[in-house]
Amino acid sequence: MSDLIIRSYEHADQDGVVELWHRCSLVVPWNDPVKDIEAKLKIQSELFLVGIYDGKIVASAMVGYDGHRGWINYLAVDPDFQRKGFGRRIMEKAEDELRKLGCPKINVQIRTSNIDASAFYQSIGYKHDDVISMGKRLDP
Repeated sequence: MSDLIIRSYEHADQDGVVELWHRCSLVVPWNDPVKDIEAKLKIQSELFLVGIYDGKIVASAMVGYDGHRGWINYLAVDPDFQRKGFGRRIMEKAEDELRKLGCPKINVQIRTSNIDASAFYQSIGYKHDDVISMGKRLDP
């Protein structure tokens, strides 16, 4: 599986990325994937990564750095390609890009129901932090 190509998102990737996110059950009613893509393209668009295998988008990671912490959102690997190292590879690329920016730590948020994602992150060195994640919606 060494033929995975990881690169920054391009506008022509939109349909493939949205389809991937649906296949990975990342799309929820309160998040419009097209709106999320458009918002990301305004800020650090080069850190929106896609993984291409055999001409198809099979992985994504929406990466950001706020000057204090790095964040990973929309990490996805097509279910047909999971457990082949693609998730690890796109995360390594994300971590490398954040290191280049001087990022000292990465945070991820995982839905408590997503046991597989939690296990994946633990397998690549992420640990539970003793924090409570809170949020407040600013859009209706």
